[in-house]
Amino acid sequence: MTQEKKDFLTLHFIVLIWGFTAILGLLIDIPSVEVVFFRTLISAVGLWIVLKFWKRSLAIHSSKHFWIILGTGVLIAAHWILFFLSARISNASVCLAGMATCSLWTSLIEPLSQGRKIKGFEVLLSIIAFIGIGVIFNVEFDYLSGLLTAVLSAFIASVFTVINGRLTKTYDPYVITFYEMIGACLATVLFFPLYTGFFVDALVLNPTLEDWFYLSVLAIVCTVYAYSISVELMKRLSAFSINLVVNLEPVYGIILALIIFGDSEEMSPGFYLGTLLILTSVLLYPLLNRRYKKKALSTDIIR
Repeated sequence: MTQEKKDFLTLHFIVLIWGFTAILGLLIDIPSVEVVFFRTLISAVGLWIVLKFWKRSLAIHSSKHFWIILGTGVLIAAHWILFFLSARISNASVCLAGMATCSLWTSLIEPLSQGRKIKGFEVLLSIIAFIGIGVIFNVEFDYLSGLLTAVLSAFIASVFTVINGRLTKTYDPYVITFYEMIGACLATVLFFPLYTGFFVDALVLNPTLEDWFYLSVLAIVCTVYAYSISVELMKRLSAFSINLVVNLEPVYGIILALIIFGDSEEMSPGFYLGTLLILTSVLLYPLLNRRYKKKALSTDIIR
């Protein structure tokens, strides 16, 4: 098995784990902002312990890169808050479906950030995924606010994925994740005054024993493990290819949600048609990308 195939199999496993995050967000009773605070706090502490055990250096040699990594953490906090909020105001299935627009944003942002041409087939596949979102939107109009919240969350995710793709060329993925979790946690804490002043009367910082269990799974499995591995995969896979596979998160998540929540997650046939379009865009990518590489290679040989 080639390294690329191993990387994509690992990525699919990571996306399966992420498909469970929206479900965990619904199982946890405390509000979305507090969920992100505890998730990032537990993740930062867990990563510190792991890195100390491995005796890895926590040094970031460039002060510019240090602030970029912390700033990326702010984006991650905003992404997660919107993600969990979307699941709360709609349901897990709609939230995960909205995240499928991530590849569309990445197909535009990644080439612009690298100064390269936009690949037509990437945009085409993103449009197919976006049409899938449109089908879902048309048949599930009642969930408009949840869907739009998830789409905004997806846009933010595409931005920090592109940033991380560049950072992994210089720093250890686990060290990057450690500082990003610190940045996300600090950003959430700084958001608390605004949050309590305009959105809620008081913070809910007393999770139940059951909440602590789900928060620990969310932090250790879905973040310390899954997020760090995804950052490491960015050394070898493009941000677009990663985010396109992440489009499968709704498929995995919907299956898990149906198993766990049953009737409350059942959607109309149009919803599943939209999800099928998203799945189609994911399956077509490796075929079209391989053809693109062969064409580019043959062009170089002719030159």
